[in-house]
Amino acid sequence: MSTTLPHTPATPPASEAFALQLTDRAVDKVKDFAAKMPDAAGKSFRVFIQGGGCSGFQYGFTFDEPKPNDHVLSVADISVLVDRTSAVKLQGATVDWIEDFRGAGFSVDNPNATHGCGCGKSFG
Repeated sequence: MSTTLPHTPATPPASEAFALQLTDRAVDKVKDFAAKMPDAAGKSFRVFIQGGGCSGFQYGFTFDEPKPNDHVLSVADISVLVDRTSAVKLQGATVDWIEDFRGAGFSVDNPNATHGCGCGKSFG
């Protein structure tokens, strides 16, 4: 008699180990943009970090296709992509949509940022 054991990965899939939150306002705005932008059809919402800004790094947001080694998260029926390099600096962050006297845009509350700039668009 043979027994078949279920395959259990030695480590959890990357997406299970990575956490990123979107507020209800951010989710609503992503859905709004996706509905109004023809180029977003069938694509996921990508959150990323790139060099630049007055504090060294800045956040970026776009609609994109998944790439190998992306973390793929499902947040309120939205597919969210984060590349592995950005994930290191975005672990545990929360993306929000803010509208104030400076304008409107996505804002990131990032527990990994050691300092930021006054505009809230870049961090170090």
